[in-house]
Amino acid sequence: MRNLVLAGVAAALLCSTAQAADKKALVFVVNGASDFWKSAEAGVKKAQAELPNYTLSLKYPEQSSAAIQNRLLDDLLANGTAGIMVSAVDPKTQTEELNKVASQAVLFTTDSDAPSTKRIAYIGSSNVEAGKQAGELMKKALPNGGKCMGFVGLPGADNARERVEGIKAGIAGTKITMVDVRADDIDQARAKRNVEDTLTANPDINCMVGIYSYNTPQIYQALKEGGKLGQITVIGFDEDPITLGGVKEGTIAGTVVQQPYEWGYQGMKDMAKVIEGDSSVVPAGKLMIIPTKLIEKDNVDAFWAELKQRQGRK
Repeated sequence: MRNLVLAGVAAALLCSTAQAADKKALVFVVNGASDFWKSAEAGVKKAQAELPNYTLSLKYPEQSSAAIQNRLLDDLLANGTAGIMVSAVDPKTQTEELNKVASQAVLFTTDSDAPSTKRIAYIGSSNVEAGKQAGELMKKALPNGGKCMGFVGLPGADNARERVEGIKAGIAGTKITMVDVRADDIDQARAKRNVEDTLTANPDINCMVGIYSYNTPQIYQALKEGGKLGQITVIGFDEDPITLGGVKEGTIAGTVVQQPYEWGYQGMKDMAKVIEGDSSVVPAGKLMIIPTKLIEKDNVDAFWAELKQRQGRK
C-alpha cells in the first residue's frame, strides 16, 4: 500500500511539472528601476489570474542600458519565451535586437514605441497628447508666461522626445517658453543635481517640468531643500506618491498620469490572443492608445485611492 501511495504522489508531481512546462511564458520588460512600474506589475498580476495556461512576469534590467536590456531579451528568447512586451531603453539603436525578438516571439512595445521594428503592436499612451496636456497645465498655472526647464531620463527615447514635442505644441502662441531639457540617463541622484544646478545657473527659471515619473519627485526634493518649494511652478508626469502629495498640498500644479496598470493587464491578454491566432485585437494602425489623465488638486484624492486599491496598498 505504501509503495502505491508513493507511486501516486510521484505521478502527480510529474504531471504537475509537465503541466508547468507546457505553460507559455509572457514577459513585460521595463526600461529601468522605478516605482512607476508597480502599477504595471499589478496589471500583469490581474492578467495572470485570467490566463491560467500562461506564466506571466515583469522583469527589470539590472541597469537602464540598451546593452543590458538586450542581454535580458536574449536570455528570455533562449528560455523559449512566447511573448515579450518591452519598453525599450533606446529603440533606435535596438532595432536589430527587437527584430530578432519579433522573429522568435510575439513582440509588443509599450511606453516608448519602436515603430521601425517588426513589433506587432504598441500599447500605451500617446506621448504627444500627454505633452499637450502638460502644456495645458502650464498655461493654467502661468497665465502671464514663464521660463521653464524640463528634466528627463532618456532624451533620445520616443516617449521623451514626443512629450517635449507635445509640450511645445501645447504652449505655442503663449509667453511660456521651454528653455532647455536636462537629461539624467535614469540616474535619480543626477536628476536631483540637474535641478540643483538649474537653480544656481538659471535663477530666472520659474517653472520646472518633470518628464519621467521620478523627475518630479527629484524636483520637489531639490526645491524643498533649496527653500524654493512653492515659489517655482512644477508640472509633472505620472503618479509617484511624492508627486501626488505635492499636487494635494498645492506645491505641484498638476501631473499627467498614464495607465501602466492597463498596459500590463490588457497587453498581456492581447499578446495571449495573438499567440492563439486571434489578431483581431490589433488595430489597423497597430497602436493601442490608453488615454492619459490630468490630475489636479480637485481630483487627486479620488485618483490616489483608486491607485492604492489597484496596487493592493492601504
